[in-house]
Formats: sequence, structure tokens, C-alpha cells
Amino acid sequence: MKTLIATVLIMASSTSYGHDNSFSSESCHVDLNGGINIKAKEITFSKDKLPLYSITSNDTLLINGEEIALTAHQQSLLHNYSTHIRNVVPEVKSIALGAIDLAIDGVNLAFNELLGEGNKASAELTTQLTSIRGEVDAEFTRHENFYIDEEGFSGKDFFGENFEQKIESAVESTIKNALGSLMIAVGQEMLFSGGDMNAFESKMENFGELIEHEMETRSARLEKRGEALCRSIIVIDKMEEQLKESIDEITDYDLITASKKNSIANSKLM
Repeated sequence: MKTLIATVLIMASSTSYGHDNSFSSESCHVDLNGGINIKAKEITFSKDKLPLYSITSNDTLLINGEEIALTAHQQSLLHNYSTHIRNVVPEVKSIALGAIDLAIDGVNLAFNELLGEGNKASAELTTQLTSIRGEVDAEFTRHENFYIDEEGFSGKDFFGENFEQKIESAVESTIKNALGSLMIAVGQEMLFSGGDMNAFESKMENFGELIEHEMETRSARLEKRGEALCRSIIVIDKMEEQLKESIDEITDYDLITASKKNSIANSKLM
């Protein structure tokens, strides 16, 4: 049971994020080869923490603090590129919060099925996960900057090991506190099955299948949002290629490689 719940939580919380320099799923893969700092009026692109170029007011290109003269067509490309990058931020936030909501749903399904509605274990873990959800929401909301690089969002700890450890710790402490209730519930189930271990095993398997079916159905909606994010990244990728072809000063800058399964897109982003 601990493994089942922990798997649901960690899977949900890390739906879209890796610990290296890539975002990947079965249908989408993105490699980030630099940093992107998104501020209210400026987006700065960097490599090894050193700035490469910036876009201010969505249509002004700066390299080493100096404005690069652009044609109307180049400004239009730059504006679309900058705007699409900014639009990715709320998509990422929505998926992150949706993943934690999925985890909360999984917790309640699992504990309520075993211990009944209103059980303390479900309430305790839901409270802790809701707190983590609030931290993620605040992380996106309170910062004027949204930064992502090879280590992840806002530095390596935002959706890295520290984030998973918080969830693992919440699961472990809740399971430990609820162990007595869980053992009683298991004992009652065995009594109701008349001591028939085959009947008990069959019921527990059915329980697992129920949870799995419910979580797969709910996670499918989250997966579609992840696929939409992937499409957004590939669109930005194509825009970057257009910029590189049009503006000589950024021709050599290549920050992200994005690809989608069964798609001819295999490009760069952001």
C-alpha cells in the first residue's frame, strides 16, 4: 500500500520534469542547453550563467547591452517568439498544480477505500500535499522572475530532489501514523473473507485495479495538457529557427532541442 500511494504521488508530481537538462515523456522530449530568465519587460538567454542576448519590450534585441537594428519583419519574428515564450509560464504552472491535484485525488481514493470516508490518514496527507501545492503556487506567483536552466525551474531545488523528498516524507510519516488503522482494516477484510487468503488477495487486487483505473482516467487529462505544452515548445522552437536564419547576430545560439514522437519536428526552443 505504501508503494502504491508513493508511486501515485511521485509519478504525478514529476509528470513533466526531469533531474537532468531534459523534459521528456513517451511522446515529447526537450533538451535545454542554457538558461532563460523571464522578467516583466525582458527575457534574457544565457549559457553557463553568462548572458547571450536579451529581448526587451518583446521586440527589441540587445546583445552586450547594445540594441541590434532590426527590420520590421525581424521585429515581428522577435515579438512572436517572445510572446510565445511568456505564454509557456502559465502552462507550466497549470500542469504543476494539476499534477499535485492528481496526487491528492489518488490519496483520497486509496485511503478512503481502505479506511472509509473521513479517515485521519487521508486528511493528514491531503493537508500536507495541499501545503506543498500552495508552495508551488506561491513560487510561480511571488517571483518577478521565472528562471529555468539545465538544473530545472528557479534552480535545482524547485522541482528537483528536494521537491520529491517533501512528498516522500509526507507519505512516509502518514503511513507510519496510520499503520495501526491500516492493519486493523486489513484484518477486518480478512475476517470478512472468512480467512480465505485467495478471496482476500482477489479483493486487494480488485482494489488496486480500481485505483489504477481511476488514476489513469484522471491523469489522461493532465497528459493532454502536457502534450499541449510540448506543442507550444515545438512552435517556439520553429520560431527560434526562423530568428536564427533571419538575424545573423544570434545564428550560433542554440538553447533547446525539442521533438515529438511521430512528428517531423526536431528542433530548438526558447
